[in-house]
Order: sequence, then structure tokens, then C-alpha cells
Amino acid sequence: MLRVEIRDSADTLILELEGRFTGRDAEHARTLTSLFAAREKLFVDLTEIVFIDAVGEEVLSFFGQFGAEFVAPNSYVLDVCERLNLRVTPNGSSHLSALGEPPANAGQSGPNRSKPRRR
Repeated sequence: MLRVEIRDSADTLILELEGRFTGRDAEHARTLTSLFAAREKLFVDLTEIVFIDAVGEEVLSFFGQFGAEFVAPNSYVLDVCERLNLRVTPNGSSHLSALGEPPANAGQSGPNRSKPRRR
């Protein structure tokens, strides 16, 4: 199952994908994206993707041909992006920071940042 969220602005289209990017669902995402094709920037957020099949890889390559940038913060989607020679945003940064909005923890610095607890 795939969940697609589209955020559209005058010059940027953000495609957030969640779940399995496979088969007909991946093709449907391609169709949806083509409806918004006149944007200068396309960001594809793969943060919540758990699996990509051959059709999904083909659709990601299609997005890459149009200059899409990919958010790939985990090893699985990063490996797929590297294998397909897709442009990944630096450090897996959020698409929101690409739109000029600060990341959620931008105001935090060194010692004030919350640290994980040790058990």
C-alpha cells in the first residue's frame, strides 16, 4: 500500500511517499506528478518508503530525468537512489529547508539539544 501526499506551490512540487512504492501505485504516482509538471523544482521524499520494486525504480528514474531531488535519509532508499544515479539532497535534508523554512531543530544548538538516554 502506498500513501502519496502532494504539496504544490508556484515553483515547487513536493511528493511525499509512504509505504511500498510498487506496481500500479508507482505508476499512479507518476501520473499524478505529470499533472503538476510545470514546476521548476520537484522534491521526492522517500523517508517513509519501506520497499521499491522494479516498476517503482523505473518511476523514480523517470522523476530523476526531470531533475527531481530525493530525500533519502535511510540506508535502504539511499542505496536505491545511488544505484539509480538519482540526485539526493545534501545530508538527506528535509524538503522544507529546501523551500526556505528552517528544519524543526534549527534553533537548537550543541548542549541544548536533547540527547538520547542511556539504559
